[in-house]
Parts: sequence; structure tokens; C-alpha cells
Amino acid sequence: MSNLDFSEVVYVKVSGQYDGQRLDNFLIRILKNVPKSRIYNLIRKGEIRINKGRCKADSRLAMDDIIRIPPIRSIRNNKNPVVSNSLKKYISENILFEDKDLLVFNKPSGLAVHGGSGISMGVIEAFRSLRKSDEYLELAHRIDKDTSGCLIIAKSRIALSKIGESLQSNQVKKTYVALVKGNWPKGKSKVNAPLKKNTLLSGERIVKVDKLGKRSVTNFEITEKYENTTLLKINLETGRTHQIRVHCQFSGMPIVGDEKYGDTVFNSTMKNFGVKRMFLHASKLKFKHPNQSFLIDVMSPLPDDLKIIIDKLNANELPK
Repeated sequence: MSNLDFSEVVYVKVSGQYDGQRLDNFLIRILKNVPKSRIYNLIRKGEIRINKGRCKADSRLAMDDIIRIPPIRSIRNNKNPVVSNSLKKYISENILFEDKDLLVFNKPSGLAVHGGSGISMGVIEAFRSLRKSDEYLELAHRIDKDTSGCLIIAKSRIALSKIGESLQSNQVKKTYVALVKGNWPKGKSKVNAPLKKNTLLSGERIVKVDKLGKRSVTNFEITEKYENTTLLKINLETGRTHQIRVHCQFSGMPIVGDEKYGDTVFNSTMKNFGVKRMFLHASKLKFKHPNQSFLIDVMSPLPDDLKIIIDKLNANELPK
């Protein structure tokens, strides 16, 4: 598909590996340099069609479907994102698990999982650029740009579907490490508060606790208490957008360095202490292999930039 010329109408036949995939995700993959907002607009206007009929962004594809894609003249064909040598090296040294069905990548903070909204390249674009031999690479889930740690990438449609089912049924055990403001109460081990996505007048998306939102449950365990911060081990029962961040904010103890849901004054103090980004790390994943009988159990150690902060706190140094 990478050699298609989208300067004129193109008809794409869906192969078996994309059977069951959402239309928008399929288009985002093949229209790599087209803004997602434009793709959604083309779908809404009916210019993108499946089997000659109008469709929606969440329409599920079936094998042998014919997708009509109108001329998209601004697309820069054959312009793959350039992956820096430093990122190439990082990727080669930070695959936590890999076989023919999937891989688990130790994502660094500051790298988005995918491009868009002014970001030309994320994790998935980098992998696709570097892994020409892998015909299929898709994100099985997402973590925030500033969050580091374990990220699953599926290498087949079947693996993606099965991992997705495991995520939906809470069969993927996800563990995080976070440093939060304040003294986390000893008895507070669970936050069960529904979350709802909202869009502000500025266009910014924000998540809030709302009784009309989706069920969201987070489990907390105190690892260490310091003078004015607490180190937590966190397990998710659900996987909502910004769930940990909002549940910490809702509890009155936001994550250190969180610019969207955190405490601005306290973040400034912690920045002077050496915290350069949000202190949230996806430390562990445990789940059944999608096509085998064994469990995949991978762990990502705390990155050096966060470990330095913990070492200072353990040495009884205090933020000023």
C-alpha cells in the first residue's frame, strides 16, 4: 500500500489481516502524512466509502471490502519519517520481549505513541520506518507521551484482536509507579470513580470524574512515604484515558510533574528539586500470549531520571 498514488481516486481492497479493524485506524495507517482531522472530515462528508456506501469512522472492515479514497493532493508520498540515530539505538536496546506475534517496547518519556497534532513521528511510525520486513505493526494500547515504560505493539491482526479482548476483560495486568504530592492515606487502596472525556472551549481535551462517565477503578499501594510526597505502586482494573492521573488528582494528591492535572506551585518546587517530567512509569505488564499458552511477564526498571529523584528522597533531601 505504501506505493499508492493518492493524487487521484484510489480503491483499496481489504486483505485478511485487516479483517475486523476500524475504518479510521486502517486509514490512519495507510494515509501516514494526512492529518487525522482531515481523515475524519472526509469520512463525515461521505468522500470515503466502503463498497460504494457511506460509512462511519468506527465501521468495521471485512476481508475483500473495497474502500474508496478520494484524491488527497497534499499527501507527501514516499516521505517516511526520519528516525534519528539516537532513537534507532534506543529502540534496538529497549525491546523487552519479541516474537512473531508481538513485541513489548520500553517507551521513553517524551516520545508520543503515534504522530498527529503537530507531532510528525511517534513510536509506531518509527517502528514502521525501521521494520520494513514487518508487514503489520499496530499499537495494542496507548500510554501518554510523558509516561515511560511498557508498550505492546501487535505484529498481526489476530494478535491485535486477542490482546484487545484481553485488555477489555482486564486480563492484562498493568502496573505503574508514580510519585504523588502529599501523604497518601494508609487505608486508601482503591479509587472507584467514573471518568468522562470533555472538550474545553479552547479545544483541549480533559478527563474529569463524572457520575455519567465510564466505570474506572484504580488500585493503589504505598511503596514509600517521604516528607511531602508518596511513592505508589498502581494497578489498573480499567484502562481509561488519563485514569491514574485523574484519580490521583481526585484524591487530592496529584502526580508530581503532571502539567495537566497537577499542582502548578508544587510542580515548580519539584522542578527545582530535579523533576523534569511527570513522575509516572509503566513498570510491568503480565498477560497471556495471544497465540500461545504461556504468560508474558515483562518489567521495565525505573528510568535514571526518576531513580535520581528517589535516591535523593531516600537520602532525606527535601524539595525547597
